[in-house]
Amino acid sequence: MDNEHGQPRRVGVELEFSGLGIETIVRIVKSVLGGEIDPISPYEYKVRETALGDFGIELDYAYLKKLGRRDQPAADIERLSEDLLAAVAKQVVPFEIVGPPVPIDRLGELEPLITALREAGARGTDDSPIYAFGLHLNPELPALDAATIHAYLRSFAVLFDWLQKVSRVDISRRVFPYIQPFPRAYVDRLLETGTPDLGALIDDYLTHNPTRNRALDMLPLWRHLDAARVDAVIDDQLVNARPTLHYRLPNCEIENPDWQLIQPWQHWLAVEHLAADPAALEEACIAYRAHRDKWLSGLVGNWADQAGEWAWVPDDR
Repeated sequence: MDNEHGQPRRVGVELEFSGLGIETIVRIVKSVLGGEIDPISPYEYKVRETALGDFGIELDYAYLKKLGRRDQPAADIERLSEDLLAAVAKQVVPFEIVGPPVPIDRLGELEPLITALREAGARGTDDSPIYAFGLHLNPELPALDAATIHAYLRSFAVLFDWLQKVSRVDISRRVFPYIQPFPRAYVDRLLETGTPDLGALIDDYLTHNPTRNRALDMLPLWRHLDAARVDAVIDDQLVNARPTLHYRLPNCEIENPDWQLIQPWQHWLAVEHLAADPAALEEACIAYRAHRDKWLSGLVGNWADQAGEWAWVPDDR
């Protein structure tokens, strides 16, 4: 529950959804959590100084946000282009609420916000075949040494098939490139025994994953730890440095009254628990290597079910 400095670990939460205008979303955030509304552009707002910190609300479309921030009036033809882009984007591009880092023991305070958005008409992944909307979790790591990070990577690789199964990842999200698994060659590296030093750990990742489009995106963490190393390989202004993992796999099923933040969070806790148990993690890695080494292993066994043996599931509460 605490980081290496003895402070409570925190988690950032990002919600992607449609069905509401940005002004409505902003009012709901303020009504549930308090704070002051700060408009940045027609496509970006902040709600500052809420009970949990500063929230960002934006149309998840970088070009529109860039246009909306301009100080100079646009030419008529350019303004028409922006209006057309906005009209189209609002049909297929989600609005996103980007939450502040929240202490783990306060995550439940986000549930009333999700309920209020649902009741106002927010629509998530299941509402349309083209809504590849997700819930992103950004858990702060308990420590930033190579051994801790390596354990989390191995735990996630072993449990990925199980996570994809229990998360019921929508087909609309699986066919897009945003949440791809680690490639097989990289998983093979992770399954090897021994912990590389931090530089080698980052280099291995960048060699096999020079992209943000991973179900567990490590680029924000790597940029926090060694920006020059990342910038030498990745040219992407959207990679923001932070001492967290960036878990992108779960759907955002905000329109479903039975869906709550606690469900994907508890699935993620399976990764936490396995990473914190060296003996169980090594046992799981050995079993996974054996499974992958079998001829036609994908046809003779279901690893998603086998991996459940190492997936911690909390008691109902």
